[in-house]
Amino acid sequence: MIADLPKALHEVSGTETVPNSDVIWMLNDGGNASKIYGLNRKGAIVKTLKINAKNRDWEDLTADKAGNLYIGDFGNNINDRKNLSILKVNANALKSSKKIDVERISFTYSNQKKFPPKKKKLYFDCEAFFYYNDSLYLFTKSRVKNDFGKTHLYKIPAKKGNHIAELVSTFSFCDDLHCWVTSADISDDGKQMVLLTQKSFLVFTDFKSDDFFSGTLKTYDFKNISQKESICFKDKNTIYITDEKAHGDGGNLYEFKLE
Repeated sequence: MIADLPKALHEVSGTETVPNSDVIWMLNDGGNASKIYGLNRKGAIVKTLKINAKNRDWEDLTADKAGNLYIGDFGNNINDRKNLSILKVNANALKSSKKIDVERISFTYSNQKKFPPKKKKLYFDCEAFFYYNDSLYLFTKSRVKNDFGKTHLYKIPAKKGNHIAELVSTFSFCDDLHCWVTSADISDDGKQMVLLTQKSFLVFTDFKSDDFFSGTLKTYDFKNISQKESICFKDKNTIYITDEKAHGDGGNLYEFKLE
């Protein structure tokens, strides 16, 4: 642990860094204020931005190489949402003190036919995504009993409009509740991809193109299980992870070195 997060981020669910900046950007889960927060490594808020869009269920943050931020408004616990979207925050706006207008990237899943689907097909919740090569890659969170460790990878263009999220591939690694995928990121050089769960994070390397699951997998297990909700690369050898404050535990910023 490197910092205790402020009370304003008690339900932190997204964390991201942008190029040429030491600020760590974070956001809260759905139902909280429509704000993103810039923090230093000591956990102090140095910038607060008001976003001109409702926080329906914000779940993750990512950034492109130009420094634009993307807010994933795609939390979908009941699998019945028809207004899934990603909100693009222009890099120039990160220095503003006014309410920030965003570009809306709307999408629907190519293989979802019912809202909600039957219990054995509750695969359309999402808490994890990242930007890579002009596209946004989304990793779903399974709510199917005995299949909680399954994630479906979808791809949409990183541009304003209405899009169909096309299924790329599927991956499974365990089946208990602590295997839910809650965040994802890719290194700046595109050579490492990480997925976060409450009990571990998974690092994929040596994959070809965007077939991320085809690569070599290394698993890092945590010493304790907490409500870990966000992960991002600080640099190619270091990642940041945060967890929500719950039951007197969590609410911290962690730093991990990759082997």
